[in-house]
Amino acid sequence: MTGRNGRTVRDLRRANRTAVLQRLYFDGPLSRFELGPATGLSSGSISNVVGELIADGLVEEAGSVDSDGGRPRILLRAAPGSGHMIGVDVGETRVRIELFDLTLTELSRVEKPLEQRRYEVGGIVGHIRDGVAEVLAAASVAPEQLLGVGIGVPGIVEHTPGRGAVVHGQTIGWDAVPLEELLREGSLLPESVPYFIDNGAKTLGQAEMWFGGGRGAHNAVVVLFGSGVGACLVTPEVEHGRAVEWGHLTVRVRGRRCRCGALGCLEAYAGAEALLERWREAGGRPPEGADEETALTAMLAAAYPLVGGDTADGGRTADPVALAVLEETAEYLGAGLSDLINLFQPERILIGGWAGLQLGARFLPAVRRHATAYALRHPAQKVSVELGRLGPDAVTVGAAILPLADFFARGGRRPDPAPTGPAPAWRTVLEERAPR
Repeated sequence: MTGRNGRTVRDLRRANRTAVLQRLYFDGPLSRFELGPATGLSSGSISNVVGELIADGLVEEAGSVDSDGGRPRILLRAAPGSGHMIGVDVGETRVRIELFDLTLTELSRVEKPLEQRRYEVGGIVGHIRDGVAEVLAAASVAPEQLLGVGIGVPGIVEHTPGRGAVVHGQTIGWDAVPLEELLREGSLLPESVPYFIDNGAKTLGQAEMWFGGGRGAHNAVVVLFGSGVGACLVTPEVEHGRAVEWGHLTVRVRGRRCRCGALGCLEAYAGAEALLERWREAGGRPPEGADEETALTAMLAAAYPLVGGDTADGGRTADPVALAVLEETAEYLGAGLSDLINLFQPERILIGGWAGLQLGARFLPAVRRHATAYALRHPAQKVSVELGRLGPDAVTVGAAILPLADFFARGGRRPDPAPTGPAPAWRTVLEERAPR
């Protein structure tokens, strides 16, 4: 039966299940009495939906509270073991795979190092396949229990009919790589378990908007500062969030060559790889054979010895070369942020990624100062620039949110068959959970 607005009874039931499940997930434990005003549903609808969700194993009792003069009210919550998700971060130095329960509690993880930043497609696919098998085995979770596998990758992701997610990663040498198709070949996962593949900056943004520094904001930009730089834009007009190739904004005409091949990109000055290269060119001495994270730690210690280095002697002076490069990098980043401020006028800008978090405490004041100086005064006065709050696992958590958002959108029903498009609107879930 179809109503005047085109919605069927089945659509209405799914929407009601979604509303109750989301409120219990984000705001629970709640009683049936509290769920009515929280969802706008009648007491009869609440009773029916809660009964269904308990019967499906998605909701469980979580104690009771006294009521005014009546019987104690039973509290309800989303059942942690009713679903599992895997999040994958295809990073610059390793592939990280984590298994979560429904409440995003980590159950197991594995990391697969990349040798000399090699993004060879077969190797990445093998790491993901092996990592998925390992985290499932470590937690004794059957593949059929998965709601899906979310994967954050560097580059632009295009969802194509029949082939699923195709990745265009110019900076890592990926040209229209059919990643989802390759993962399906020989996979231990049943066809009913979907893959959700998206840009890593976007999955970072999703995590910060759901559980981190973006909570409560309607307009935000989440910046990923690692070996390269990227960003995720979230506005009411862009409900799914949009990955922004911010790192390839031109900040200097005829400037340094970026790893994408163009000249003068922000990433050629502000990414950790370029930052360390500029330090070396200026006469700095990064540790021989060290990975980027170790080398950046050494650069920070050299520039700010009382913050990042061994302070036992108390007498070391700052390395002027490292300090000058870092200060120049802060200006480039601030100028890049000013473009985001002028274009999108966000309430918040959050800086995450391993390099952003590592440099953040000392780096952030200078970045804020330059962003304000380069941006238009009115939008600059309204934006706050802060560090992300979820740490180095934010991309993985955000990747796991992709199947979780799909699960919510289906009212707690598992997909069958596996979808080949992007996850439904995680931004809509944010709006549903906003304080009322």
